Amino acid sequence: MHSTTISAPPEAVWRAVLDQVEVLGQPSWYVRTIGCRDRRSSGPRPLAPGSVVPGFRVMTADPPDCLVLDGVHRFSVYTLTFRLISDGTGTSTHLPDATSTRLEAHTDATFPGVLGAVYRLLVIDSRIHRVATRSILTRIRRRVQPV
Repeated sequence: MHSTTISAPPEAVWRAVLDQVEVLGQPSWYVRTIGCRDRRSSGPRPLAPGSVVPGFRVMTADPPDCLVLDGVHRFSVYTLTFRLISDGTGTSTHLPDATSTRLEAHTDATFPGVLGAVYRLLVIDSRIHRVATRSILTRIRRRVQPV
């Protein structure tokens, strides 16, 4: 699990999470190369169960608390869960009338077969996945709380 604290209420962070999820499947060549089940955006907007973005399908959307995405490609079956937890204080150094929100990103995946094991080595064990997940959280934070 990875997390960051954002000086904004959960509703503002939720909107930024949805905006960022809409672009998760970029670059599209990667989605095609690894054979993702879901290659094109479709379904309801704003994101709701059944919505699709390249590489992911929305399984749960409980605004502004939890968004669960799942995906399948030729090397892995995975979920990505975003949880938003308000600190409930109503104070913030950047937004005096807003609460801070802890944003957590949790991934879970299986890597079937020999090719799955190789993919896990290349993406997970090399820490590329960790860097990518931290980057997603950073982009969400910057959307809501510009530097």
